Amino acid sequence: MQIRTSLLALLVLTGAAASAQNQPILGEDTVKVSEHVWAIMGFPNIGIVVGKNATLVVDTGLGPRNGATVARVAKRLAPGNKLYLTTTHFHPEHAGGEPGFPPGTILIRDKVQQEEMEKHGQEMLDLFASRNELQKELLANVKLRPPDETFDKERKLDLGGGVTARLLWYGGAHTKGDELIFVEPDRTLISGDVVQNKVTPNIFREGGTPASWIAVLDQVEKLGALHVLPDHSAIGDGSLVAQERTFISDLQSRALALKGQGISAADAGKQITAEFQKKYADWPIRDLSNFVKSVYAE
Repeated sequence: MQIRTSLLALLVLTGAAASAQNQPILGEDTVKVSEHVWAIMGFPNIGIVVGKNATLVVDTGLGPRNGATVARVAKRLAPGNKLYLTTTHFHPEHAGGEPGFPPGTILIRDKVQQEEMEKHGQEMLDLFASRNELQKELLANVKLRPPDETFDKERKLDLGGGVTARLLWYGGAHTKGDELIFVEPDRTLISGDVVQNKVTPNIFREGGTPASWIAVLDQVEKLGALHVLPDHSAIGDGSLVAQERTFISDLQSRALALKGQGISAADAGKQITAEFQKKYADWPIRDLSNFVKSVYAE
């Protein structure tokens, strides 16, 4: 299938991304996000950063079949390049396709994410495989290997030709080990679940806290991103970072106000959900109860 890289496709990505999020089988079409960054839109969106000498793939898709598709697309974009792989967090659609990548792929992730992978990686594979027969098939017999490198807070990758990818860990948000990737000189942010496009935030189990998520976004804002590729929503511009921070801060402030009035977390969750469905009418908000509980727990 021919790889499509037209920037014109960005104009229709909102609808396309929404449709793709329910498709666990990744295709080979790409969209050009910025000069050196391409995306495969799906479950999740895959980032491919191409330099003169090396290519960085961000996330893998669900299982080796998808991983092999992603690796094939990366090779088509830059046939002779060295291949790096990193993952935004430890969930199977982001990391479970690693066995489909070719030998010699250099896998890098932050240390906190790797700790989560070692503690809960197999558990998450089993959980996703239990959801339906297709996911069971995609994740059958997946064994995740340890990374070739881990880093504490930042790892800079020189991909050649003036293209640098900064792999960043600023703290917990959706998970404890959320990794962000900032591509220079494009000023493109590959944001994982930390910054989405009008998707309500979700703290997964013992991940970050509302306060730590806001603190992460404070650091992300300093990057000055021009382009943002989230993992489960449409591509946007740098304003998505401030939009995410505003929503979470608003949600936190409202929950704390109700807590101060002695309203239970359960009742506050219902009340805030109804309020925000009106206030943020263009967001598909279903239930904010879990995030409200996280605010109450801080």
